[in-house]
Amino acid sequence: MDFQFDIVETLKVTTILFAVIDIIGSIPVIISIKQAAGGNIQSFKASWVSFLIMIVFLFLGNSILDLIGISVGDFAIAGSFVLFFIALEMILGIQIYRDEIPKTATVVPLAFPLIAGTGTLTTLLSIRAEYHILSIVIAIVINVIIVYFVLKYLNVLERLLGVGGIAILKKVFGIVLLALAIKLFRSNTGL
Repeated sequence: MDFQFDIVETLKVTTILFAVIDIIGSIPVIISIKQAAGGNIQSFKASWVSFLIMIVFLFLGNSILDLIGISVGDFAIAGSFVLFFIALEMILGIQIYRDEIPKTATVVPLAFPLIAGTGTLTTLLSIRAEYHILSIVIAIVINVIIVYFVLKYLNVLERLLGVGGIAILKKVFGIVLLALAIKLFRSNTGL
């Protein structure tokens, strides 16, 4: 393992992960999850669980997938379906995902698959071959801190956006999420 620190490389990886995690674009989804969970979103727990998932997958992801006989492409395709259904919920205003125990919304679907989803995990496996491990770990920490503050101050963001702003963002980012799901599917099926 190479633990060499490079600030420019760390900033590149941070930017890549920020774009893939897309916590700002996920605000409408997070607000929907919060409402479905009766307002019970634990920002620290969601951030911590997301961090653990990303770190474990960074170091053991290929081994885990190999052990169960799943390729990174298969994993990405499965993730594209999850993103597809979340996007449909946002665009059409329907509820496909139903959590029987709202208290778990902090972990599922918030920490996984929304924050540390298949797009993020697949990206971690991809960038591991290209960047130093220390840069990736620091980038994960920076992004988890950003996620924490967005979740912590979600009420403030919700008030700033208002009901109309949230509705517009939900539809717009639903389309973006749908396009991301299709791109993830196409790039891993060769279509």
